[in-house]
Amino acid sequence: MTKRFLPVVALVVALSGCSPLGAVRSASDPAGLAPPTRQVLPNGLRLIVQEHRAAEVVALYLFVGVGVRDERPDELGFSHLLEHMLFKGTPTRPPGSIDALIEGLGGTSNAFTSYDYTHYDVVLPAERLRDGIELLADIAVNASFVPDELQSEKKVVFEEMNLVEDDPEKFLGRRLSEVAYAPHPYGRPILGTRPLIEALTRERLDRYYKKHYVPGNMVLVVVGAVKPADVRRLAGATVGRLRPAPLQRPPVGAPPALDRGRRVDVERPETQAYLGLAWAAAPTGNPDIYAVDLLTYILGDSPSSRLNQVVRERERLVSSIEASYIASEKGGLVAITARLDAANLERAEATILDVVRRVRAEGVTEQIEPESIW
Repeated sequence: MTKRFLPVVALVVALSGCSPLGAVRSASDPAGLAPPTRQVLPNGLRLIVQEHRAAEVVALYLFVGVGVRDERPDELGFSHLLEHMLFKGTPTRPPGSIDALIEGLGGTSNAFTSYDYTHYDVVLPAERLRDGIELLADIAVNASFVPDELQSEKKVVFEEMNLVEDDPEKFLGRRLSEVAYAPHPYGRPILGTRPLIEALTRERLDRYYKKHYVPGNMVLVVVGAVKPADVRRLAGATVGRLRPAPLQRPPVGAPPALDRGRRVDVERPETQAYLGLAWAAAPTGNPDIYAVDLLTYILGDSPSSRLNQVVRERERLVSSIEASYIASEKGGLVAITARLDAANLERAEATILDVVRRVRAEGVTEQIEPESIW
């Protein structure tokens, strides 16, 4: 099979300074919706409650301040594997019982790992608020790491690794982040590496868990048809009783600046080529995140976007193209990715950059008809 190149390009363009969009502010709160309540429990856990009665359900989100940035080089993938294990059981909840409980209540659960934190959530009928808070309090500090379950989840992680390697678009996304962020921790693989996960023992994972999963490193967010006072009372009787422990999270600096020298061409067996370009952008907490997010939509989030209209529809250089924006605590990244014939790589890259330059130079209007784009 003919081999094609998958170029990965990291270019420095300060999207956070794209002022032609003007100030973009978040929408005002819906009429009648009280502001959320925020408080820190005596053990250090932060509690945020938003009463919202659009439906008789409650969503509970547990954020733990541990992610890829907190892993040492010999701990890559530990945060992600923990995410897989916490719903697998505690001493009072044998394997399978947590899923059965949530499904029996008509609820759902989910979890994910990021550069900065790990997230767990359950959505339940509002009258089962206590069940949800008790469950999150339990898994937050009492995960069992049953050996058979650990081995099973390792296999799931290996399949995720295989999927990233086999899917050219997922592979491109991972390599683009690695090239753009290196040597910063954000450039590390969230899934870790196969040798490290294979060698990981229950005891070592438990030590990592106990080090990071402490109340002062947790935020519980509750949204739904509940009264903040009721949530505070239940939280005090559950997560509020978790034993406080010293918080051991070393500071992490900002990622290094990007430059045109960061370019990688990866040879793969696909019949098409995949192109990725990345720009440093605003981190979370920066007021420019709203403008950057909107700009990403304008550039490449729909068939009527600038990149789709110019690069795909008019110039016929790509079969698909899109823009995305991920903002993390220490830095953000705007990425443009495309699938195309290898013969069009140079022209496509040049045309994409021209679209971006013109948006920076000319800005955007309140309303744009696709036919009027340049």
